[in-house]
Amino acid sequence: MKTMTGRNTSSMTEGRYSELKRMLDERRKEILSEVQGRIRDQREADAWGKVHEVLDAGESSEADIQEDIEFALIQMKAETLTKINDALTRLEEGAYGYCADCAGEISDKRLRALPFAVRCKDCEEGREMAVEREKVLAQKRGGPAFFFDLSS
Repeated sequence: MKTMTGRNTSSMTEGRYSELKRMLDERRKEILSEVQGRIRDQREADAWGKVHEVLDAGESSEADIQEDIEFALIQMKAETLTKINDALTRLEEGAYGYCADCAGEISDKRLRALPFAVRCKDCEEGREMAVEREKVLAQKRGGPAFFFDLSS
């Protein structure tokens, strides 16, 4: 078995480790390729447009919106890539595939759908309900939600 440190190494089989690592590596390569392709396509479009097009104010505004959307998509994919890299680190440490809250095993079905999941379905639903309650309470108080966090 590959050397893995952490609290859950003894319970993760070599087969599960290999399958999870393969899945994460494939998803990482897929997203990296997509990000690189989008960046390349955007650079080519920008270079071609600056040389060959003359845009009026409306067209220019629409082009700016399209660029903003494309940038947002690239940024979202890059953030997903970071989460997958973090998941690979957790895998090497023996913590991947286990819920950060209850330490129970995250189902393979959930990991295939969301390879960077850090919580099991039940704990994630509980966290989402708590966040929603905090938002409602903050609205009633008329202030910001101090514990509102969508990053994890």
